[in-house]
Amino acid sequence: MLVFILGAVMAIVDFEIQKRYSFANGTSFGNTGSYEQIDAVAHYAVDPASLANQEIVDLASTKRGADGLVHYEGDVTVLRPVDPNRSRRAALVEVPNRGYRTAGSLFNRAPRLVEPTPEIDPGDGFLFRHGWTMAWCGWQWDVPRSDGRMGLTAPLVVDDMGEEIDAEVQLRLQIHQQAMSVDLTDHHVGLLGGHQPLPTRDLNDASARLLRRDGIWGEPEEMPRSSWSFARGDVSGQPVPDPDHVWLSTGFEPGRIYDLVYRTPHCPVVGVGLLAVRDLGAFLRSEKVSNPCSGELDHLIATGQSQCGRFLRTSLHLGLNRDEDGNAVYDGLLVHIAGGRRGEFNHRVGQPSVQPTPSFGHRPPFADDPQLDPHSGSTEGLLDRQRELGHVPKVFFTDTSSEYWRGDASLAHTSMLDGSDIEPPATTRRYLFSSTQHSPGMLPLTSHSIFGSQGANYFNTVDYTPLMRAAITNLLAWIADGVEPPPNAIPRTSDGSAVSREAVVDSLEAIEGLARPAPSGLVTIRPLDLGPGEPDGIGTYPAQPVGAAYPCLVSAVDESGNEIAGIRLPEVAAPVATNTGWNPRHPTTGGVGQILDYVGSTLPLARDRDTRTVAGDPRLSIAERYIDEDDYRFRLRQQAELLLADRYLLAEDIATCESIALQRYRAFVELK
Repeated sequence: MLVFILGAVMAIVDFEIQKRYSFANGTSFGNTGSYEQIDAVAHYAVDPASLANQEIVDLASTKRGADGLVHYEGDVTVLRPVDPNRSRRAALVEVPNRGYRTAGSLFNRAPRLVEPTPEIDPGDGFLFRHGWTMAWCGWQWDVPRSDGRMGLTAPLVVDDMGEEIDAEVQLRLQIHQQAMSVDLTDHHVGLLGGHQPLPTRDLNDASARLLRRDGIWGEPEEMPRSSWSFARGDVSGQPVPDPDHVWLSTGFEPGRIYDLVYRTPHCPVVGVGLLAVRDLGAFLRSEKVSNPCSGELDHLIATGQSQCGRFLRTSLHLGLNRDEDGNAVYDGLLVHIAGGRRGEFNHRVGQPSVQPTPSFGHRPPFADDPQLDPHSGSTEGLLDRQRELGHVPKVFFTDTSSEYWRGDASLAHTSMLDGSDIEPPATTRRYLFSSTQHSPGMLPLTSHSIFGSQGANYFNTVDYTPLMRAAITNLLAWIADGVEPPPNAIPRTSDGSAVSREAVVDSLEAIEGLARPAPSGLVTIRPLDLGPGEPDGIGTYPAQPVGAAYPCLVSAVDESGNEIAGIRLPEVAAPVATNTGWNPRHPTTGGVGQILDYVGSTLPLARDRDTRTVAGDPRLSIAERYIDEDDYRFRLRQQAELLLADRYLLAEDIATCESIALQRYRAFVELK
């Protein structure tokens, strides 16, 4: 084990290398050659008085070292070319999603992780063939750390006497199967979660409340305190006192929403995770001999998907793209599937994995430039503080249809007042991947997710990973070579491609076999009141809506039910199915008519005219659209060439798109 002691000017004061070894058994990747993997623990020390750290909630209310700084540590992984002279001199720093290193599945088409593994699958080696250095930074305080899951140990908030404090927390539960008890941790990501629980301070806390409602904005019903307890169910379902669980005498019903509000004795400074990602970037740029990439990098791009895209939006909002010395950190950001939201990354007892719970991350600003919030009367933009401080990075925002259908993505480029278009600033690009769901789709057809949920339709099968490879390539060309990226590709009211969700649902009514969401099941984003402590990151829970919903727009659809706005992959432009960004809950899981988080729908076209006539399907069948597989391949190639010309697709991925689409064609023509 190697430990490097760094100068005080760096927020990383120790870089503790635990392992250093050949990556992928020494595989050589194209002209770049082989890579090495470095697993380390970064030890951070930050100054609460520094202007660069002023936005971090509770940072000044925790214990300090003898040097007057706040100390914490987190996991780091670096993959670098063994011969840096053959590298691209650019690093992609990923914010790990719930501790998982996921960039490989998005850019290298590696298998998607469903459980922690210490090995990094190189996939087809796209990033390595192109000479990228890669790094991952543990940042999330409640991730159970292991060889395959990266996290951070955050300092705890203390009072004036140096004693650890407790704080109020809200835990939202919406389960898919009946249960007598559940553990006190976020559940909406199912088996991918397993986060550290937030125990109760007092098993008999009389002030704790359990609320039940139907739908996100349903009127809450408070459950009698005598009907529930902090306990786990034994084999017979009876309660056994336990500070890490909540038990309900009638059981938790699937599909219904429960809010547990209580006090927990564990109160971390959640926002240090934001500083860790900033300070790892600053370290990798440095010329310290302890930096394994010293002198090897000219450009740095941070990326994060879903939770971690919202994390990067939060970092931008707080102006954190400069270090304690005032230097720029990241040249660019690729913010993926974040929509218009931020998250619980910088307030007292924030739960970083929480996505659907209305809270701090569900409020304006949504758009980059300042705009008026008609409800609060304030005018604010996401980039305001970063512009004030300087070092605004170039940013790509990439979203799928799911982020639009959950109610928030259109707010990033439309008016909060009336939904009219707002053009993104020159330093950003926004792209909708048409007719896609939150994660890249795959075969075989299934309606059961890794999150434990079940859809009323098959899940969306459109695989958009080729678009991600073009995006990261275009972003680096913009930064390194000054090549303007392709134009924004988003729904717009001005050309009629942006419409209401209700209009799209109504237009699909004639398609037999496609379960549609109920109007009441469509999530809306509403102004929130989080109480008097809100500016200090201390909320009053649950948040109360204080006005009508903000406008929500999605892409209009064509005659096959596929979206017309955004970047249309060949398999969307030459369809063999209707593909959506939404999927209603299966009736057996409760919450009928509500849409599921993250997933879309795929309803294959009928095989031929006779089959669709019997089914009463108004959509042209596969055989009516294409003569045979060769004809379909020709149509795919035409669509791919159009994307190549517009630089939304790389030449090397034309064959990839063709292969992906042909798999769907063959699977769907065989359906009975």
